[in-house]
Amino acid sequence: MLKYTLDFREIDNSMIAQVGGKNASLGEMFRHLQSAGIRVPDGFALTSAAYWDFLNGTGLKSDLEAILGRLDRKTFVNLGEVGKSARALVLGASLPDGIRAAIVSAYRSLLARAGAGTSVAVRSSATAEDLPSASFAGQLESFLNVDGEESLLAACRKCYASLFTDRAIEYRELNGFRHMETAVSVGVQIMVRSDLACSGVAFSLDPDTGFRNVVVVTGCWGLGENVVQGQVTPDQFTLFKPALRAGHRAIVGRVLGAKEWTMRYASGDSGRAGTVNLESPAEMRERFILSDAEVGEIGRMVLGIESHYGRPMDVEWAKDGLTGALHIVQARPETVHASQAAGARLRRFELPKKGTLLAKGVGLGGGIAAGRARILHSPAEADKLLDGEVLVTDITTPDWDPIMKRAAAIVTDKGGRTSHAAIVARELGLTAIVGTGNATATVSDGQDVTVSCAEGETGYVYAGRLPWKEIEIDLTAFRMPRTKPMFILGDPDRAFRLSFLPNEGVGLMRLEFVIADAIRIHPVALAKWDEVKPGPDRDEIERLTRSYPDKREYFISKLSESVATIAAAFHPKDVIVRMSDFKSNEYADLLGGRQFEPQEENPMIGFRGASRYYHSLYRDGFRLECLAMKRVREEMGFSNVKLMIPFCRTVEEGERVLETMAEAGLKRGENGLEVYVMVEIPSNVLLAEEFAKIFDGFSIGSNDLTQLTLGLDRDSVLVSPLFTEKNPAVKELIARAIKTAKACGIKIGLCGQAPSDYPEYARFLVEQGIDSISFNPDALWKGVENILAAEAGLPAEH
Repeated sequence: MLKYTLDFREIDNSMIAQVGGKNASLGEMFRHLQSAGIRVPDGFALTSAAYWDFLNGTGLKSDLEAILGRLDRKTFVNLGEVGKSARALVLGASLPDGIRAAIVSAYRSLLARAGAGTSVAVRSSATAEDLPSASFAGQLESFLNVDGEESLLAACRKCYASLFTDRAIEYRELNGFRHMETAVSVGVQIMVRSDLACSGVAFSLDPDTGFRNVVVVTGCWGLGENVVQGQVTPDQFTLFKPALRAGHRAIVGRVLGAKEWTMRYASGDSGRAGTVNLESPAEMRERFILSDAEVGEIGRMVLGIESHYGRPMDVEWAKDGLTGALHIVQARPETVHASQAAGARLRRFELPKKGTLLAKGVGLGGGIAAGRARILHSPAEADKLLDGEVLVTDITTPDWDPIMKRAAAIVTDKGGRTSHAAIVARELGLTAIVGTGNATATVSDGQDVTVSCAEGETGYVYAGRLPWKEIEIDLTAFRMPRTKPMFILGDPDRAFRLSFLPNEGVGLMRLEFVIADAIRIHPVALAKWDEVKPGPDRDEIERLTRSYPDKREYFISKLSESVATIAAAFHPKDVIVRMSDFKSNEYADLLGGRQFEPQEENPMIGFRGASRYYHSLYRDGFRLECLAMKRVREEMGFSNVKLMIPFCRTVEEGERVLETMAEAGLKRGENGLEVYVMVEIPSNVLLAEEFAKIFDGFSIGSNDLTQLTLGLDRDSVLVSPLFTEKNPAVKELIARAIKTAKACGIKIGLCGQAPSDYPEYARFLVEQGIDSISFNPDALWKGVENILAAEAGLPAEH
């Protein structure tokens, strides 16, 4: 006789047919991973044998077959009626005595192990669920904070009924599962008191791009249902796996979510009774839910789970507010990216022209879609959405699944990267933007819109149907050139997706984008906080840095994590980070900047680059840049990061900069640190042999070199016809710089647009023997084609 209940300690992954994927995974971890420090709350499973005996013992099976036989499998027009009838039939039946007794006995035994006064989570686990080839995630029901025997029995019956929700019926139809061959196992697990702390979801890869060298942890205050259901914009942490394994500082990115709601246990007249969702206080919204050490602990548990299962995993975690302990409460295979051939074919989208911005949020999928916007407030309005329209709504739940399949794109007000809308959009291959906050208010019903997720991690909704480019790249036939193609990059949000393109790393990472976009504050204002004058800028700086008792840490943390994200994306390839190269007028636009910046008539050739780093006006700010880079290289372990000095006018100035860096702990040659210099001033070329004695490599900045060789302002419309890197004088300097670098035995590259725009310019550089050429992401592919064509025309001995 088959058992009706099995304790987690009796279950492993071979028992999916008996307890479903969810419970099999919990049992597997409970039995085999707790010794490795992966804590899984105790519990038991009501087996599939109990479900079949429930159907047969009550005579429900034939009646359910008859009801499901009435389903219109082409249009699903009567899905609601069929589902309602099936659920009513199940809910109206009583559990047979033998099943009731088994549940009560297992429950009492669990309470004896866990202690009196413990509530449980009751979750449905389909016998075809959470398999590598399919995910029933969100299709069946869960019930939290269940207390008492009668409440547990009622929850078990509701779990059986949830096999016949409209979404579950349609899901099985569309995925080829036979209704009467799919059973429900019910998992009963001790509730972690995360209602008093926090909980969430973690992935052992980047869930949007499929980049596998990171763990992504998301979460909110209280119970994790708010994250799963997309009710909140969660905090997000990204950890680099090799750093986790090596014990280094592993967080390479973090985003503070709004965490609008906190789900807690509710109390009724007879004690605990379900849950209640409360608005999060402002103080809780404005701080992260976890310490860095706790994020690292979750990351290591996820790594252990992934290693045990041998595949990318989707994991739910919870922190107990009474003990402070972190627990794993569920783990399933990640089903979107795991089944894809890694990097065999890539689709790249480009939006040449942008329209009026209507909304922005977290962009998913990297694609672009356009259509008529249809604002829906509930699944009951499904008939209003026509095929190919853009679904705009506040939030989605599994009840929206049949509707979402018809949409060209999805836009929601609420939710994060692990919300229901995000998960389903990835499974369907849809372009989606979640967490806009206001799209239902700023987009008009029936308005033509373009939804773009091709511009980084942020997605944008533009007015009108805009034209875009879509390029499919077959990487299986790609041949890398001898001359290294590298990226020019400033936006960390694009790094993981770009890493899949053929490349040899990043030849120029600009810090200016990170400082202007993510930090927004003048570094000297943070280094000399006591000197910042009262006013709007000081108030805004105070708001932005509220979570950082030491204002300098705000800058160091954000800059180091942004650089580390890019370093992680391309590891172990070189990432050459150019120290900041704002002009004084650009620095002045940062918060607090006007107090610390001089006014110059011509900032382009004034107080910029190397001249700032050792000067009293900026030395304290440069020290923060150095401390951030020291953290990236030494605490995070990114030895692939090299540093580069821009606009270095003289050899003596280069020596002063290197001394200043060494004082901040960045000494050239220590721990393998290489320091490059930009070649963008004629003096850099004329004295290249001397510069080569104090720097490890050169990078030609063709724009500034052209400007200063021809003596023109590259920003002036009046002389713009004269601006060209193809000028013989400019090419002569470039050729001389490459020749000198080769003679001195150091590497040299070029950063610029010309090699992608002009095949003959790529040929010129290749003929001179340049080591690498760095391109903006949208120009990489054309640039590589030009390099390959140039190399094909060279004699074999070149």
